[in-house]
Amino acid sequence: MAGGIAVAMPAALFVAAAGTALHRQQWALSGVVLPWGAVAALVLLGSVQLLLGAAFRSVIPAAVCGVLSYMLAGWWSMLEPGKRLIAGDVSGNIWIYGIAGTSVLMLAWCRRYRQPRGH
Repeated sequence: MAGGIAVAMPAALFVAAAGTALHRQQWALSGVVLPWGAVAALVLLGSVQLLLGAAFRSVIPAAVCGVLSYMLAGWWSMLEPGKRLIAGDVSGNIWIYGIAGTSVLMLAWCRRYRQPRGH
């Protein structure tokens, strides 16, 4: 358990930093802006959580990764103007609120990797 948490902490830092850097990428198609970066950042988060859940056969490392990623992204979104890394626009909202939604989905999925009791 401790090993899973120890791996989840730097993984959360990586996901939060990479996702925050990626979330602003957009693609304009016929006047419609598609925030593909925010979606890609959430796919990255879900992938790392899935890897943690499968590797350690527990939902705890995946949960730690989700909570720490959410806390870091939330902190970066509350910095003073001019230093804020995540704005309150569509891409920022997809990234911030999507972290919670993706984490819940991945925790539900990772439940199937739990070790049976007594092993």
